[in-house]
Amino acid sequence: MSTIYLITGANRGLGRALVEAYLRRPDNTVVAAVRDATDDTAKALRDLPKAPSSSLIVVKIDMSSETDATRAMEELQSAHSITVIDTVIANAGIAKVFPKVEDAQTSDLLEHFHVNVIGNIILFRAVLPLLRKSQKVGKFVTMASMAGAIAEMEKANVPNAVYGTSKAALNYVTKKIHLENEDIIAFPIHPGWVQTEMGNSSARSFGLESAPNTVEESVSGLMNVIEDSSRESTSGKFMSFDGATIAW
Repeated sequence: MSTIYLITGANRGLGRALVEAYLRRPDNTVVAAVRDATDDTAKALRDLPKAPSSSLIVVKIDMSSETDATRAMEELQSAHSITVIDTVIANAGIAKVFPKVEDAQTSDLLEHFHVNVIGNIILFRAVLPLLRKSQKVGKFVTMASMAGAIAEMEKANVPNAVYGTSKAALNYVTKKIHLENEDIIAFPIHPGWVQTEMGNSSARSFGLESAPNTVEESVSGLMNVIEDSSRESTSGKFMSFDGATIAW
């Protein structure tokens, strides 16, 4: 039986790499959620190599939209006869500015919270009925960041008042999902500081040439942790791609 994954932010960076990796495995149906399905990067997903028994579906989910996620679930059921999702990887997010608290602009805070936090709450509401129908235990995994770890703040005291606060809030939301839904697995996972366009851009903001972790090592680690996750060992914890547990 095919395992069904939904991955947001699927047309670039880490999301695209995850889509590609899951498609290479047999018996997977990958639902690639993208902000603009007409964009060339979204169309290019259809050319990714696939295992003979795996397939790809592209849907539109703009994380700033209040209706896209619900419409995408309706489309999956009506157009593709998909009534179950086994794993959601909520990867989509933005990281545009890195100010001190005193320099943080209201417009930047609202934009980051809308996409990184509220967008994932809207997504969760839409996918929960399908996760609950999984013959396995449905998994809702949010893409976290060490930037949102309050316990780690003194180790890396850098300006991050906008992105970091949004990621800390997403950690809270994901932990709440775990506590409020005993029939699913929910946890945030730190993918590393990855050499994607967004990761390298943020690295340059802090004076580095590039982010330290390769896409390949991040994806491999993420997939292993997600595959091995359980309600008892993983759900409700702040995980790292290398399998370690991170302090909140």
